[in-house]
Amino acid sequence: MTELRITTEPAELDVPLIHRFLSEESAWARGIPLATVQESIRHSLNFGLFAGAGQVAYARVVTDYATFAYLVDVFVLAEHRGKGYSAELMAAVMVHPGLQGLRRFLLATSTAHGLYAKFGFAAPAKPQALMERFTPDAYVNRG
Repeated sequence: MTELRITTEPAELDVPLIHRFLSEESAWARGIPLATVQESIRHSLNFGLFAGAGQVAYARVVTDYATFAYLVDVFVLAEHRGKGYSAELMAAVMVHPGLQGLRRFLLATSTAHGLYAKFGFAAPAKPQALMERFTPDAYVNRG
């Protein structure tokens, strides 16, 4: 059985792996520059899941640690899916001491509603109260 380890220490993360996945494989951050990924890591609570010596999954939370959090950039590498790693990662996110007692914890997903529902996430109670400013081509022609 492979030993699993989850860290929130940014220095332990495999940033090239995270950048490669986000920029080349994700549906939401294609083309994201490495500098943008590095900056996002610096300003977030990060969760890296390691199976053996290598990182195989990642999640990032943008938060003020008091009232609000937004879960983003969650992924498990394709060759490691189906092993329960996403649930392990989410369990670690949900019990993190800095994310307790929040008034609102948001995420956006197009494919993993079942996973997140297991951790108490649901459609917004008042979707008409939510707004967004969305720039789908934010990474195009960006240095």
